[in-house]
Amino acid sequence: MNINRRQFITTLGVTTLATQMPPVIAKNALSPNIIIKPPCLQIGDTLGLISPAGIVEAKDIEDAKQTFINLGLKVKTGLHILDRDGYLAGKDADRAQDINTMFADKSVKAIIAMRGGWGCNRILPLLNYPLIRSHPKIIMGYSDITSLLLAINARSRLITFHGAVATSTWNQFTVDYFKRILFNAEIVIMENNQNSAGKIEVIAPGKARGKIVGGNLSVIAAMVGSAYLPSWRKSILFLEDIGEDIYRIDRMLTQLKNAGILQQITGFIFAQCTNCQLGDEPSFTLMQILKQHIQPLDIPAWYGSMIGHIQDKFTVPIGVEVEIDAENGTIKMLEAAVIPI
Repeated sequence: MNINRRQFITTLGVTTLATQMPPVIAKNALSPNIIIKPPCLQIGDTLGLISPAGIVEAKDIEDAKQTFINLGLKVKTGLHILDRDGYLAGKDADRAQDINTMFADKSVKAIIAMRGGWGCNRILPLLNYPLIRSHPKIIMGYSDITSLLLAINARSRLITFHGAVATSTWNQFTVDYFKRILFNAEIVIMENNQNSAGKIEVIAPGKARGKIVGGNLSVIAAMVGSAYLPSWRKSILFLEDIGEDIYRIDRMLTQLKNAGILQQITGFIFAQCTNCQLGDEPSFTLMQILKQHIQPLDIPAWYGSMIGHIQDKFTVPIGVEVEIDAENGTIKMLEAAVIPI
């Protein structure tokens, strides 16, 4: 995910869990091997907005507030949400502080990033993972926010959510999955609509089960070798990206293979590669590259899920057990992602 895509992003805006854990977990009360779920959202709850990566404008914040007010939520903004430091939304320590503060704030029930861009990897060592685990709540975003979602899932053992950022297009499709999964605590089947971005291309047929883990390919590749990635063993890996030439997708998938990640997964989804080009000729197609890397693994796989830099987005709970069907392109949750209240 190249840094020159920040404006595009702004505009386009495991273990099986002991499921019924209380909203607040006493420090050291749980084994770190147990995945915990956050409480669901309710009408009237307070949502925290943060800028952990790229710069945002005041108008973006006002527009986002109205979006969530229309969904029946109150809004609280991070202290440093409008800060600027080069191309970042403030100093690393301040952006990390806003995240830690939101988790510690008992009035805040969910946290959503304003946008992606670049910067989340820089603050991973500054997050208070025991604090986050002791105050489990919904945190959601995509693109560069992948770093936060995976690190918190890995280090705090908390279900996190790959979905719309505050500056995304909150249309009916996106809002429907957001409400069903995060408000209603439903166990849903994620299935593409019939628009032009919703075509499924099968890489390898079949069904598989596992915890679903993933996010932006460029971000994940940049995290390989760090202490902030979850276990990939028997997982369903989903990926998305934007503005990458095909050879770069090949390079990053090769990195995941050489790091031993692809060999551990039981299923694979390449969701959307928005504005990905062939680059210099001659070139492979994206599908040729995906087949070269994935078909030898002999696992169910497809391209085309509604995840990534597109307007219609699933809300994907990272760390939840799912069953995938590659021929139908469906992701069936096998458990709720949040705790009903």
